[in-house]
Amino acid sequence: MTDSEGARAAHGGAGHRSRLRKRLLEGGPEALADYEVLEYLLFAAFRQGDTKPVAKELIARFGSLSAVLNAEPGALADVKGMGETSVAALKSVALAARRMARSEVEQKPVLGSWQALLDYLAIDMAHLTVERVRVLYLNAQNRLIRDHHVGDGSVDEAAIHPREVIRRGLDLGATALILVHNHPSGNPEPSRADIDITNRIAEAGRLLGITVHDHVIIGRQGHVSLRAKGLI
Repeated sequence: MTDSEGARAAHGGAGHRSRLRKRLLEGGPEALADYEVLEYLLFAAFRQGDTKPVAKELIARFGSLSAVLNAEPGALADVKGMGETSVAALKSVALAARRMARSEVEQKPVLGSWQALLDYLAIDMAHLTVERVRVLYLNAQNRLIRDHHVGDGSVDEAAIHPREVIRRGLDLGATALILVHNHPSGNPEPSRADIDITNRIAEAGRLLGITVHDHVIIGRQGHVSLRAKGLI
């Protein structure tokens, strides 16, 4: 490539970045396709040059924008063109999204901002490759006082002890709780074990004055509320 050809390529790349920036700022939330969002995020790591091939490869490899942002750093680094700086740029966005979603949950009573809770849980758990169990402890105003990571593994009494769940709630001064876990298979439909452990925890809570509001199961295909299904 001659010097003049290189200059034209650099100018063309700068022009593309400028056009993409203008569409982002003026076009609203749907102005950019998913790969274009990734293109823009990668500008911070690639001072010049075309980020479109890398962005498209990321979408092809992981399947969606959210899957890219939730991918493990090592998996992102395996994509041609991705380095430590570009991986960190994408992971910082995923971290910001989690913190924004969490702040929405923390600022309001949980039962009055249910969609915000579901958004937070989906961002945080839908793409996990292991089954993770959490208990959200609430105070008398139904505000979140502790998001407790119980552990990773199947939802049964070997991993979750109903009395321990309730005892921690008493220690925290909680009056209610919401059970949460994910299904790495993607399908959020509850198993028999999910239903059984929920009812055991709810019964233990009734004896000690702590209400189990719900058990929410998160998957890539959506979520299921055991309360909404009449299973609590």
